[in-house]
Amino acid sequence: MNSAKQTILITGGAGFIGSALIRYLIENSELMVINFDALTYAGNLESLKSVSTHNRYHFVQGNICSSAEVRDVLSRFRPQYVMHLAAESHVDRSIDGPAEFIQTNIVGTYNLLEQVRHYWCELNSNDKSTFRFHHISTDEVFGSLEEEGLFTEDSQYKPSSPYSASKASSDHLVRAWHATYNIPILITNCSNNYGPYQYPEKLIPLTILNALSGQTLPVYGDGAQIRDWLYVVDHVKALYTVLISGVVGETYNIGGNNEYRNIQVVEMICEVLEELAPSNKNGIDRYCDLIRFVEDRPGHDQRYAIDSSKIQRELGWKPEETFESGLRETVLWYLDSDEWCTSARKKHDGSRMGVVVK
Repeated sequence: MNSAKQTILITGGAGFIGSALIRYLIENSELMVINFDALTYAGNLESLKSVSTHNRYHFVQGNICSSAEVRDVLSRFRPQYVMHLAAESHVDRSIDGPAEFIQTNIVGTYNLLEQVRHYWCELNSNDKSTFRFHHISTDEVFGSLEEEGLFTEDSQYKPSSPYSASKASSDHLVRAWHATYNIPILITNCSNNYGPYQYPEKLIPLTILNALSGQTLPVYGDGAQIRDWLYVVDHVKALYTVLISGVVGETYNIGGNNEYRNIQVVEMICEVLEELAPSNKNGIDRYCDLIRFVEDRPGHDQRYAIDSSKIQRELGWKPEETFESGLRETVLWYLDSDEWCTSARKKHDGSRMGVVVK
């Protein structure tokens, strides 16, 4: 087995961001990459097909809520780094079933931290000093912004959904384990990710795939909610930068500097699709004619926007993709990935979640 200094354990590596991170690490580092994933509905090993046979990649099916499974993977592979991405992540799904979010995002993070604590305490002094636990979180923990202002690393936590509350709790647990047990941690909070391999319950892949199949394009409320969009490849580059160069105990916000209203995003997707896969060839007059405004999500935050000046100033990272360039790459990928899309749509057909029955 490789030495601890060469090994990274990634929880949730079969998910959207996790799989992008693993592909990036295999291509751009010398690390032995261990993917620890429970393969719930959003986990998809097909997203890792390009690296699945690489000699520095190893998959272990396991659940962060299982002490025995976490303890075993730590003992077997002796990682020097742990990057924690395993989480339930869809706001609508958290409204329908918050229990899974509490169990995975809070209890699972607690269990992972405890097993990492025991593992870290047994390391020699040199390995202790270089070990890192990197917790990947979201800007949704901060709640909603007014028309002006940005989330900073010091913004007050004001979560609005069961999902964001569970992620806020996990952030607090990680900080507490650092303060109490001195575990060397790093935390990052990112804005809305998009890109290839994203599960089709999210806005951008749902819109692309619904449009191509002639289904309606649902827009919540008036579509005026604003999000800061971050291309997933830019995000994983930032994560690796923080892991290698970040200061222990610090938090770094990661944003794409791309604020758009949800209705603008849907309209832009329609425009790109008209160019790359004209609607008249799919028996549709115009993709934008499929847009339908639907009942808004309960507790829907109005605006997210990240101030990522700290990571840019201190670690030298900045996003490379504009929203226009990243969106085009994303649409092209979905157009060229029928097999992956068909498999993903079998798990989620585009039906609405997150409507509270009154």
